[in-house]
Amino acid sequence: MRMKQLLLGLFLTLNLAAVAQNSKKEVLFSIDDKPYYTDEFARVYKKNIDLVKDESQKDLNQYLELFIGYKLKINKANKLGLQNNPKYQTELKSYRSQLAKNYLTDSKVTKELIQEAYNRSLKEIKASHILLMVDENATPEDTLKAYKQIQDIRRKAIDGEDFGRLAEQYSQDPSAKENKGELGYFSVFRMIYPFESAAYKTEKGKVSNVVRTRFGYHLIKVEDIRDNRGEITVAHIMINRPSDPVLAQKAKSTIQDIYKKLQQGESFETLAQQFSEDKSSAAKGGVLGRFSSGELSSEKFEDVAFSLTKEKPLSEPFESEFGWHIVKLMDKFPVKTYEQMETELDSKIRKDERSRLITNSMNEKLRKKFPLKRDDKLYALAAKTVTNDYYTSAWKRPTEGKDFEKPLFKIQEKPINATTFLEYVDKRQKNPIELKPINKAVDKLYEDFVDEQLNVYYNDDLEKEFPEFADVMEEYRDGLLLFDLMEKEIWEKSKTDTLGLENFYKSHEQNYKWKKRYDVLIASSTNPEFAKKARKMLEQGKSADFIKEKLNTKESVNIMISEGVYEEGNDVLPKNILSQPGVTETSQKGDYYFVAKVNKVIPEGSKKLEECKGKAINDYQQYLEENWVTALKKEFSIKVNQDVFEKVKKEIKI
Repeated sequence: MRMKQLLLGLFLTLNLAAVAQNSKKEVLFSIDDKPYYTDEFARVYKKNIDLVKDESQKDLNQYLELFIGYKLKINKANKLGLQNNPKYQTELKSYRSQLAKNYLTDSKVTKELIQEAYNRSLKEIKASHILLMVDENATPEDTLKAYKQIQDIRRKAIDGEDFGRLAEQYSQDPSAKENKGELGYFSVFRMIYPFESAAYKTEKGKVSNVVRTRFGYHLIKVEDIRDNRGEITVAHIMINRPSDPVLAQKAKSTIQDIYKKLQQGESFETLAQQFSEDKSSAAKGGVLGRFSSGELSSEKFEDVAFSLTKEKPLSEPFESEFGWHIVKLMDKFPVKTYEQMETELDSKIRKDERSRLITNSMNEKLRKKFPLKRDDKLYALAAKTVTNDYYTSAWKRPTEGKDFEKPLFKIQEKPINATTFLEYVDKRQKNPIELKPINKAVDKLYEDFVDEQLNVYYNDDLEKEFPEFADVMEEYRDGLLLFDLMEKEIWEKSKTDTLGLENFYKSHEQNYKWKKRYDVLIASSTNPEFAKKARKMLEQGKSADFIKEKLNTKESVNIMISEGVYEEGNDVLPKNILSQPGVTETSQKGDYYFVAKVNKVIPEGSKKLEECKGKAINDYQQYLEENWVTALKKEFSIKVNQDVFEKVKKEIKI
């Protein structure tokens, strides 16, 4: 599937922008009397020309041949009925769904949210909060009671009472008893959207207005605002902090001894592997995953990590909530530019609560674009059939009654029957909305139903609404068919037709040759002395295992050895490789010293089919395709309008 997407991507380039077309639509050629027009040829040529590396294919005469060959294959695919394959239809539907996303959202609102998110990402906020839990579907009485209580708490905070003490006393966030409502530093997307918005709109040192989220009512006190510190990668050595005072002192002594070893020049990675009690990172030399402020459980650890610089990359031992640490800076990553983050932010917004703003905006546009007139009498009749059984998923929609087969409303000329609405209500009761009484729930369901139907209608009509969308879908449709056809007629055949492949290989054997090859053992080291020792052992006829056993230790790998057969010109071979069996002099490349023992020199010669099967299959595929297109030209009737083609050539070159 991934290869299919890659091949389609190379052909289609996924350019949704409409291509300017100078030529008016005329029949350029026909295949079995099916017409193909100048506008498609010009558009595809212009869109794909930069991808063509073979200059001959940029020639319009040659490109027309390629284009006709392409359309011949599509005709063959349709003739074989590949377009009816359920797998093909599923994939085409999936591609269309992905492509349609660009048209089914409000781009203006999306861009505004991306810009807002980027602006917020430049800052980090340190805040505390108080939460009074209120269910989204709570009764008006319970909602009002909680609102009055949170307002009362806010007045106390504004009057100067300690916010942390108020959080400890009133907040229903379970952690508030321990942390007094403190949240530490956070940036965009770390909190749910309404909470995040309130925090970013509140001045430093101030308490926010009451904020409603799906969890209930919040108060937020902004304690600090600072520039985003970006992201960082560090390694650390950690010694756990025992509760026993004697053992705790021993842990402190251990981390200090490790620090002395580091100051003496010992390897941080090796010491982390040997001593760090953070088992998740010790094996990796203490390296932690890249993180930003607020992502770790310890603010102290983050502050020390971000204080490190290239000039001072190593921290002194320090204690966090979890134990003793020494931190080493690996890399720092500044905040990305808007252009670098735009795609990432767009993706996050679509998964975030703020995506509702985009959806709501699009729904409003569609309601204006397609004004509806509801049959209120029919709606009232349908709504009466929905009972309180809906809340327990026990409601049964009426199965009889011709009245419900009538249009409840129309979108343009498309009627939407009351039956369809009742079917929608039936499906929604699997996860019922809790709004009461039932008539209010039905009204809400109706509004959701209208939005869904408008979106379905608009989605189904995209090809008519946007010509460029129709063009890309046509190319997708043909591209998928072409892939399936090539797989059936060429690729599978080239792999399974062993006799045909063998005959092709024999007739083209001159294309599959070995250069001179060397059967060698190559030893390398960053220390020239070890390379010299390895050379001496090779001259004595010692084996690779013997050399590694003598020169390597448990603590240090001083020599690396590779063995194999390599063609002349391979980068693995040292420049001073011998043309006959023997041991080379020591040579240097970069920081490494090499010595090679040539066991055997194999002269140039023909490759066996097994030795070049991959390339032979690829060449055989190309051979089959070239002959296949020739056969297709005989199978189908092709007529080219040369006068029209000459006009197209002039217009494209202008």
